[in-house]
Amino acid sequence: MASRSPAGSALGRYILVRFLLIFPTVFILVTTVFVLMRATGDPITASLGGRLTQAQLAERISAAGYDRPILVQYWEYLTQIARGDFGTTISDNRRVVDVLTTHGSATLELTAYAIVVALVVGIPLGMVAAYFRDRWPDAALRVLAILAYATPVFFAGLLLKLVFAVGLGWFPVAGRASTNAEIEMKFDGAGTGFYLIDAISTGNGEIVADVLRHAVLPATALGLLTAGVFLRLVRTNMIGTLGTEYVDAARSRGVRESRLVRAHAWRPALIPIITVVGMQVAMLLVGAVLTETTFEWRGLGFQLAQYLTVRDFVAVQGIVVLMAVVVAVTNFLVDIVAALVDPRVRY
Repeated sequence: MASRSPAGSALGRYILVRFLLIFPTVFILVTTVFVLMRATGDPITASLGGRLTQAQLAERISAAGYDRPILVQYWEYLTQIARGDFGTTISDNRRVVDVLTTHGSATLELTAYAIVVALVVGIPLGMVAAYFRDRWPDAALRVLAILAYATPVFFAGLLLKLVFAVGLGWFPVAGRASTNAEIEMKFDGAGTGFYLIDAISTGNGEIVADVLRHAVLPATALGLLTAGVFLRLVRTNMIGTLGTEYVDAARSRGVRESRLVRAHAWRPALIPIITVVGMQVAMLLVGAVLTETTFEWRGLGFQLAQYLTVRDFVAVQGIVVLMAVVVAVTNFLVDIVAALVDPRVRY
C-alpha cells in the first residue's frame, strides 16, 4: 500500500490546525463580547431602566437570572450557545436565532456583492497602475485607492445616494427591492432570504433587474472600501513580479510589456489577494452596519444599529457572536484556498 506523499500530509496537517484554531478564536471573541456587555451592568437595566419601577426591574432581572454570580451567568451563556440558543431580545421579545436567520441572509448577500465590486474594480485598476508605474495614471490611481479606503462608508453611501438616486434618478434610494417585487418573491420565490436567488427562482427578469438595481449603490459604497486595498496590493505585487527572472527572460525575447502584464505577471500577484480576502470580510461586516443603515438595507447591520439604539444588549451580543463565527469560518476557508494555490503557506 502506497504511503501518503509528504506534500499531502503537510496540507492535511495545515488544514487540521487551521480548523482547530476556529474554536479558540470564537471562544475568545464570545468571552470578550460577554464581558463588554456586562461591563455596563445587566441587559435588563440597560434596556428598560427608566421605563420600569425598581420593583419591576428587580423582578425582570431575577427572572432572567442576571442577579446570579457573573461566572454562573457566563457558564450558562456558553452552554446556551453550544445548544444554538442565543437568548431572547429584550426590546421586542424575539428569539435571537430568529433575528439571525431572518436578517443574516441580507447581510451575507450585501457582503458578497461588495466583494464582487472590490474584485472587479480593484484588480484591473491595480494592473493598470502597475503597467503605468511612476507615470500619471499610476499616481492618479494611487490617490484614488487612498480615497476609496479612507472615505467613511456612510459618507460614500450618502454621496452615491445624492448623485445617482436623488439627482440622476438612476437607482432606488433605499431598500433591497420594490414592494411589488418583494410580494412576488414571497409567493413565487424560493424563500431563501437571498433576494437575488429568490428573484431568479420566480423566472421574472424584471424582478431580477429590480433586485440588482437596489443592490448597486450599497454594494458600491461598501465595495470601494476594499477595492482600494486590492488596487494597492495588485499594483505592488505586480511590480515585484514584473522584475522577476522569468519575466525578464520573456521581455528579452521581445514580448510586449502589455502581454507580460496580462499573461505572466497578474496571476502570481493575485496570491496575496486571496490571503487578504478573509481579513476584508471582517471589515465588510463592520462596514455593513453603516451601509445598511444608510440604505435601509434590512440586514444584521441595520438590526444591530436598532438594537444598539434601545440598548438591547442580548440582541447585540447574539449578532456580534454570529459575525465573529462568520469571520472565523471565512478565514479558515481562505487559508485552505491559499494553501492550494501557493504551497509555501503550509510551512
